[in-house]
Amino acid sequence: MDDPLILAVDSSTTATKAIVVDPQGRTVAQGRATYGLATPAQGFYEQDAEDWVAASHSAIGAAVACLSDADRRRVAGICITPQRQTFVLCDDDGAPRRRAILWLDARAGDQVLRLGSDRVHELSGMVPDVTPSLYKLAWLAQHEPDVLGGADRVAGVHAYLVHALTGDWIDSRATADSLGLFDMAGLTWADELLELAGVRRDQLPELGDAAGVLGEVRGGVARGWGLPGPIPVVAGCGDGQAAGLGAGVTRPDEGYLNLGTAVVAGVHSAEYQWGRSYRTDAAGLPGQYVLEVVQNSGAHLTGWFRTELGDPALRGAPDAGLEQAASEVPAGSDGLVTLPYWNAVQSPHWDPRARGAMVGFTGSHTRAAMYRSVLEGISLEAARNMRALETDTGTPVTTLRIMGGGQRSPLWRSILAACLGVPLETCAAEEISALGAAAMGMAAVTGTDVAATARAMAASGDITEPDPDLVEHYAAIGSVQGELYDRLSDLFPRLQELADGGRGLRR
Repeated sequence: MDDPLILAVDSSTTATKAIVVDPQGRTVAQGRATYGLATPAQGFYEQDAEDWVAASHSAIGAAVACLSDADRRRVAGICITPQRQTFVLCDDDGAPRRRAILWLDARAGDQVLRLGSDRVHELSGMVPDVTPSLYKLAWLAQHEPDVLGGADRVAGVHAYLVHALTGDWIDSRATADSLGLFDMAGLTWADELLELAGVRRDQLPELGDAAGVLGEVRGGVARGWGLPGPIPVVAGCGDGQAAGLGAGVTRPDEGYLNLGTAVVAGVHSAEYQWGRSYRTDAAGLPGQYVLEVVQNSGAHLTGWFRTELGDPALRGAPDAGLEQAASEVPAGSDGLVTLPYWNAVQSPHWDPRARGAMVGFTGSHTRAAMYRSVLEGISLEAARNMRALETDTGTPVTTLRIMGGGQRSPLWRSILAACLGVPLETCAAEEISALGAAAMGMAAVTGTDVAATARAMAASGDITEPDPDLVEHYAAIGSVQGELYDRLSDLFPRLQELADGGRGLRR
């Protein structure tokens, strides 16, 4: 066969996945490599950036090893989709000057309160929150000024990996935007925001359009993978936007909902918009945008529960027994309601000091009831966010496709469908973000439209219909959950003060 193959790489929070994809969206080979993260203090999440490169080489090498010699010659390009809002300070040769700071990191709450404003929101498209890198860079400017000022480069994951492959410091507009330093309407760096963050323009990479060719993989790198080359490097987009493309979501009335480490949902917009209920990202569709609602406590929270309160032997892995027990708990968890704000709250409140809570305990509540309440809390918040997004855009979502590890849970799908009140269509592809990157790469090397290519390569799976008997019940619980935030929000700063004052006071 002469059809091209695309090598797509998803460099996510805990692993790198590499897949080789044909024009029909079929995965013909794949590889995977994992890495850890460090938590040097409460709310701090860091990573060794060199692990991103090592894991990419390992995953790509494993995928290529599965190809025949003929198929290796068909590899026509590579496209990367990264974890967003994660960045590293490094020398010009790529040597890190400190560990990278992750999107999960919540250290910059004070900077958000001090520097965040409607002006920053309108310019950057990012609601003031601990997630955008801007505020963590401002934290570094205050606490580690020599490290920030002495770094040759400030690079997101995509830029760092593109440099490792090509030797050039160049980034995609659809990944560089996540640093929060963009004039989003113009899709370029904003001097006003650079000054706010304490970053110099010469520290930042050059920019290329989404789905455009940024350069070529260096010959020695390609040969190390077992590929003959030359291999163009196609500008990717963030993992959330890529997941939407992998699901074939390209129209404003189509939505995606990713039940990954975070719960992220979004729709496309041909024009720049900004609003309180969502953040605005550059899309994988060149020149377009994604309006996105986000909850940082998604599968990260369910994994935390299983790790800290589940079967120790499973080390946080999915637990079929716990899932079954939770499915036998009545809807509403016998009056136990969860505020899923373990990593602050993004949409719809954007409160960097928010904390998680479970309210309504009685002596009859079980671990299974607590777990079900966590799933319900995340799902109710997702439903609140989707309704706000529809209200702000004025466009009802007629199709909602879900993906991510959470979609494997029949219980979570059932709860989520009832909370949202709409059918949920799963995605057949396992590595959905990588598939979205593959669609961008395929469009670039074949000269086709990204949206049409994404739709052609996507494949849908099962549909979960909402149980009509549960829709009204969950709407009532959601009302209580929203009221709980209103009543507790004034206490969150005081809880933080108590936590700060108690450190080191052990007896």
